[in-house]
Amino acid sequence: MASPILHLQKSYPWTRAPLIANAPMAGSAGPRLAAAVTNAGGLGFIGGGVDMAQLAADLDACRNLVDIDVDRLLATTETTDQTTTSTLLPLLPIGIGILCFNNNNNNANNATAGEPLVPPAALADVVRAHRPAAVWLFAAASAAAAGAAVDASSASPVADYTPWARAVRAACPQTAVWVQVGSVAAAVAAAGAGAADVLVLQGADAGGHGFERGAGWGALVPEVVDALGELPGVGIVAAGGIVEARGAAGALAVGAGGVVMGTRFLACEEVACPAFWTERVLRASDGGVATARSKAFDEARAGGNVWPGGYDGRALVNRTYRDFVAGEVPVEEIRRLHGEEQKRGDAGCGGTEDMRVTVWAGTGVGLVREVLPAGKIVEDVREGARRVLKNLGAQL
Repeated sequence: MASPILHLQKSYPWTRAPLIANAPMAGSAGPRLAAAVTNAGGLGFIGGGVDMAQLAADLDACRNLVDIDVDRLLATTETTDQTTTSTLLPLLPIGIGILCFNNNNNNANNATAGEPLVPPAALADVVRAHRPAAVWLFAAASAAAAGAAVDASSASPVADYTPWARAVRAACPQTAVWVQVGSVAAAVAAAGAGAADVLVLQGADAGGHGFERGAGWGALVPEVVDALGELPGVGIVAAGGIVEARGAAGALAVGAGGVVMGTRFLACEEVACPAFWTERVLRASDGGVATARSKAFDEARAGGNVWPGGYDGRALVNRTYRDFVAGEVPVEEIRRLHGEEQKRGDAGCGGTEDMRVTVWAGTGVGLVREVLPAGKIVEDVREGARRVLKNLGAQL
């Protein structure tokens, strides 16, 4: 198999190897963070989520914050009926994250039950108008797409993503499709069907939403690499618990071409999350104990959990989680208390373990110790990973 690192470098020639990307964290990864990551030689992602109007505005903002001639680097010319389409905006070196599941609980984005939170046509409109470099698809309606435990009669996992992938490619052929998966079977299916240009292999240590069942990237990445064999044209990035150079080096060593970090960027100058999130992240230690994977964090939402089966989330342990696990406080009361604290904002939350508001974070949280510019984080992790691998090689 061709070098995963060089494959991504060729696909994104404005980046520097190894590729570092930020996770498209809704509410945290805005234009300033995404642009800072891209300007530092990484690939910045906006947490688009489900609001296409806000996403369009964020992409406009990003275009004013980055200054990279991507089309020149790609050396491509798009044509329509043999006529150069010079009216198109240049490809924007920013990615967007999209949630693909249906709104079965009928309490988000004013969608009717069973409708996609982001219809493929609506996504295509944004991609056509703004031409982002990548679209990251996640959380298909069937948990089979994530490799989670589902009934064997479930629909094809690849089919869950194809409407969005096709819409993206029709709207802008240069926009790459990233698909987040959590199992070998899902990775092979997505790659084999051509549904993914890049596979995001999310390990169980990841903060935020992910898969109820799955391995860490240390086992997942090499098994996927072996399973894909000589299948060409698919990039591989690792995610989950990576917050500094040593973790990034480990992911590269087992076969990833780049890494995604989420939790680390919760403590950067450009992050859009509430201040108490950053405070809690900086105070946390021993991430395997300080965080937990659970549906409790979504059940605490007003109206309940909107996520499909097979998905849960990892966050810092808080009072909501403890009450939910103990089973002594009714869910309705947990939701009421959570909602009251959320309305009070930073002042009401207090940033302690007794808070009820969710702070999504991965198991690497104990290694996040200071607030830095996002660009500095990218550079430190990239150059540090190179040093780690070089020094290790010199010892062998």
